[in-house]
Amino acid sequence: MRKPEPYNKEFEQLKLKHSLIFPLAFLILIWAIKIFEWGLGLNFTKLGIFPLHIKGLLGIITSPLIHGDFQHLMANSVPFLVLSWGIFYFYRPLSYRIFILCYLTTNILVWIGAREAYHIGASGLVYSFATFLFFSGIFRNYYRLIAISFVVVFLYGGLFWGIFPILKDVSWEGHLFGAISGLTYALAYRNEGPQKPQVIIPEDDNSIPEEIWNSEHLENKEELRK
Repeated sequence: MRKPEPYNKEFEQLKLKHSLIFPLAFLILIWAIKIFEWGLGLNFTKLGIFPLHIKGLLGIITSPLIHGDFQHLMANSVPFLVLSWGIFYFYRPLSYRIFILCYLTTNILVWIGAREAYHIGASGLVYSFATFLFFSGIFRNYYRLIAISFVVVFLYGGLFWGIFPILKDVSWEGHLFGAISGLTYALAYRNEGPQKPQVIIPEDDNSIPEEIWNSEHLENKEELRK
């Protein structure tokens, strides 16, 4: 049976800082690549995913690092940082596993099933993390994690429309496959990581101990039995 862990302010502050390290480092890398590309007048679009072509396989690793322009990058930066931090803070034991699995699964599905075009950007990861955080809280039925689910809906509920082919120049397939990946791993790992604490009910201490029945107070024993 699990008991709720006592609140430790110093530990929570340390956990908060450590949970930001990897997401922030990854975001800095993305920005550094874009600044390098812009500064040298290069175009890294061909490092994106081109479905069902050998030339697009490298994009499974590189596509989330590449963005069309700074507006595209800025649109992805804040939700990526917030949602990936949520993964690393609330699901710390699973965080790296979830990050890598969502990263690879989303991009592989894009390579298999998306339109013939170069697909770039970190929005697939944004959709994957948002979906994982939402459904994971629901599946675990733990009020603290469910609260995170509602926060995700409140902040990023508008992402829902991104999974539909509304805009031609947007990789809605990346959004859709990201959402599928997040849902899949929320279900697959629902029994791992943080769980709803179970209340321990103490045993009833009002029962008559065995030694009383077998003691020398036979008279009282007989009275109790009447």
